[in-house]
Amino acid sequence: MTGAVRVSVDTPMLVDTHIHLDADEFEHDREAVLASARSAGIARFVVPGVEVANFDRVAALAAAHSDIRHAYGIHPLYVDAAGPDDLAILEDHLSNGDAIAVGEIGLDFFVDGGRNRDRQEQFYVAQLKLARRFDLPVILHVRRAVDAILKHLRRVRVRGGIAHAFNGSRQQADVFIAMGFKLGFGGAMSFDGSRRIRALAATLPLDAVVLETDAPDMPPAWAQGRRNEPCNLSHYARILADLRGISVDEASAATGRNAISVFAGKL
Repeated sequence: MTGAVRVSVDTPMLVDTHIHLDADEFEHDREAVLASARSAGIARFVVPGVEVANFDRVAALAAAHSDIRHAYGIHPLYVDAAGPDDLAILEDHLSNGDAIAVGEIGLDFFVDGGRNRDRQEQFYVAQLKLARRFDLPVILHVRRAVDAILKHLRRVRVRGGIAHAFNGSRQQADVFIAMGFKLGFGGAMSFDGSRRIRALAATLPLDAVVLETDAPDMPPAWAQGRRNEPCNLSHYARILADLRGISVDEASAATGRNAISVFAGKL
């Protein structure tokens, strides 16, 4: 990583805690996308791995850019394609010490009704154990599977992490928070109809909230049908501020501190 600068928990900044900058959608203009985001005030980008095939790509992005950090993980929607050696490959990459988290991991019982639940849970639990072994936080994919996610977290305790794109109940949110997790909020807040998500963003303890785009996926209300971009994070900070009745600077500084905290100062 060239010119990497670590920041303290007292440094206010905007952090996109979940973005897939390695995606093909950014192949033709990735540098311009990053420049636009930096101009919008985004100071750090966390790029999770989703399968062993993209581990080298996310690592290369982090090596080339001082404001990008990366994680390694096998996404629940990729476990059917994972081979018998993929967990060993993940373990080998984690042993390098260059990743700030294990992720994107978790469970997805929405796609195809979670037909492969057993396999998803096997990979999820195995990756939780790796996170515990390497003392790393986890970046969780949680879709229609919050209770199952929490069940395994109770059995395999890790140092916390982020519940990405959180869409559970307040009670479930409180359980995550009690276990040392932050909750990720992004484009869903931009929809007036997302009443539960907006209510959570407005009322959860501010020190439990982080911001994310999940770009190129999950575009906001004003970009439906188009590619999501990291520069939208500055708009999400304003939406969060409006929902909570605080200043944009306060929302940005707080969520940035939360991100630094969950990644143990490795941003």
